[in-house]
Amino acid sequence: MKIKARQSLQTIAPFLEDVHPILQRVYQCRGIHDAQELQRDLKNLLPYKGLLHIDKAVAVLVHALAQQQHIMIVGDYDADGATSTALAVRCLRAFSAEKVSYLVPNRFEYGYGLTPEIVAVAAKQEPDLIVTVDNGIASMTGVQAAKQLGINVLITDHHLPADEVPDAVAIVNPNQVGCDFQSKALAGVGVCFYLMLALCRQLQADGWFADKKLPMPNMAHFLDIVALGTVADVVPLDHNNRILVHQGLRRIRAGHCVPGITALLTVAKRTANKLHASDLGFVVGPRLNAAGRLDDMSLGIECLLTDSADKARDYAEQLNQLNLDRREIEQDMKIQALNNLQKLKLDPKDMPYGLCLYDADWHQGVIGILASRIKDQYYRPVIAFAAAGGGDLKGSARSVKGVHIRDVLDAIAKKHPDLISKFGGHAMAAGLSIAKADYPQFCQAFDVEIRKHLQAEDLQGEILTDGSLEYSDFNLAMAELLQDSGPWGQAFPEPVFEGEFAIIEQRIVGQNHLRLSLKHLEGDKIFTGIKFNVDLDAWPNYRCEKVHVAYQLDVNEYKGVRSVQLMVQHLMAA
Repeated sequence: MKIKARQSLQTIAPFLEDVHPILQRVYQCRGIHDAQELQRDLKNLLPYKGLLHIDKAVAVLVHALAQQQHIMIVGDYDADGATSTALAVRCLRAFSAEKVSYLVPNRFEYGYGLTPEIVAVAAKQEPDLIVTVDNGIASMTGVQAAKQLGINVLITDHHLPADEVPDAVAIVNPNQVGCDFQSKALAGVGVCFYLMLALCRQLQADGWFADKKLPMPNMAHFLDIVALGTVADVVPLDHNNRILVHQGLRRIRAGHCVPGITALLTVAKRTANKLHASDLGFVVGPRLNAAGRLDDMSLGIECLLTDSADKARDYAEQLNQLNLDRREIEQDMKIQALNNLQKLKLDPKDMPYGLCLYDADWHQGVIGILASRIKDQYYRPVIAFAAAGGGDLKGSARSVKGVHIRDVLDAIAKKHPDLISKFGGHAMAAGLSIAKADYPQFCQAFDVEIRKHLQAEDLQGEILTDGSLEYSDFNLAMAELLQDSGPWGQAFPEPVFEGEFAIIEQRIVGQNHLRLSLKHLEGDKIFTGIKFNVDLDAWPNYRCEKVHVAYQLDVNEYKGVRSVQLMVQHLMAA
């Protein structure tokens, strides 16, 4: 692992002259070129008119509402799918839809998306219209099966389409060919929000709410759910997504969120009024995801749908327990994976650039997290596979900078047409299915393709920093300014700084977290530092008196006392 400072322009852009010098550096390193990109008001959201086929999709929903048709939402079993489903159901009910239901495929029984099998399950409830959220763009056979049963399908998705798309009544997806919407980074819940926003505006223009004697819903009231799904799905926080997340966070901090989010924060021992985007990604999102990984995502959706605080707390406690179970399973799988790699006794130079892992006993719902953990340790794309029954394997891929993993799978599929039965995903994460018998061939093909994108020096791993801080910058005001200048997240990372410190004290807390007392070399103040999941073979190191640290400046609050602390990303002897 190496620590490397980000490249910053020497000349400060005029629109940043009134911004704190440290934020000037941070913003320029993240490609902020215009003062407009720092605006987080809702008026700066991109207009929904830019989405291809949005008018057609709205017309389909207006007709369904007018006829009081049965609208069924078919979602996905991750946090983006759960929030998208809950958002669609809540909005349609607010628009006076009398019959709205939802269906989420069980990961272990039906797999991902609108398959013919899940259409058959849906048909038993006799829907007139299926609306997919966070899936559907690859569901050619599922849409065809629905059409044959007389069920219309409206697709909302954000995943990258293949050359052929389903024959749905309408498709809303910013990544489809011909869509001029400027943000291609919307999560599934973001796409769903835009469709519901457009529908609300059309209903208002039609006099729908006046006729029904209903108050027109304030669409901003749904942004708590949008923020959660956007952060949890780790989509890039471009300007448009930062507005959605910022506004959603404001609602949650003010206590104006659904009871389910409040309950999930409570069981995680987090305070809503001090919430940050990272809490949605590392605290709330995993508990919601746990339902889809180990059980049935309906539990998570019901948590977001209920208006009862008591029911929300019951759901949240069940989700919390599932998350604890998931952590235990994940830890066992990671230990097993690392042991298997060590048994191979591979020199790092001989290790595949694209790493595939498989064990017959691995849990299908946890392989995505496992792939992410191994990717972080070995700094290369990883696909973890689990048995899916019927002689098939299901894989979950995680990538690194410079490798668009979905495009890699597409290239393999074109060169080896019979090797991958299905796949889909994003630049940094994807899923696929292969035959177990083809696993060795796929491993080789994956490594060959990855080597076209990476060089040996790319496999070292690096932490990019925003340079160093002056001693005078180590204060609560600076830490709070940095926290409040986001939201930070994927592709708009929280500021990380570097510097040398003297070690005054070091000890392990919890199972494997390193707590440090660090003295800045330019002054007398001592700061607390915490490094999570430290390598216990390397730390504590009582021979080490001075360290070079990459860290985030954070605020610690304990028994009402607030102080600066360093969240250590990496440290090495200086």
